[in-house]
Amino acid sequence: MELASQLGESETAEICAAMLSGADPAEFGYAIHYLGKRAGVAGWPAYWPRVWGARGLLYVWPEPELPAVSDAVLTGARDEAWRVAEMCLKVSAKRDLPATEEALALARHELSRVRAVALRVLGTCGEHEHVAAVRAGLDDEDETVRRAAARAVERLECRLDLPAGLDSGA
Repeated sequence: MELASQLGESETAEICAAMLSGADPAEFGYAIHYLGKRAGVAGWPAYWPRVWGARGLLYVWPEPELPAVSDAVLTGARDEAWRVAEMCLKVSAKRDLPATEEALALARHELSRVRAVALRVLGTCGEHEHVAAVRAGLDDEDETVRRAAARAVERLECRLDLPAGLDSGA
């Protein structure tokens, strides 16, 4: 990400986390334009800066990890705006954050794209108690969700050393 080359990974991640947490985008001057190309244009719903902040964290992540950044992502995964929650789940899956409860809550969301990413997170960080929710996704009406569930099942089988096909009754 170009902004990180100017400010560094940690500072860029802190800006993203602040935006995700609801800070006024105007506080970040020119930096906001790197995260949301049309930032500041009237008419955008109020949640978009939070989406842009979360999306930035797909590309930059502080090393060592900053608790405030990961906390912002996990809090954002419970955001009332589905686009924010979905993006935070994507970040959680990529950064291996423990967003299992947030993903479990969204595994039955009305939008298939949200259900799919929720199952991806459960495959990444879920435990035995999440197997039933992942299995339920195998019967989803949407093919994308079923594919995400199948991949999540494979990941759970591998990570948790479960029998193939999850026939263990877990």
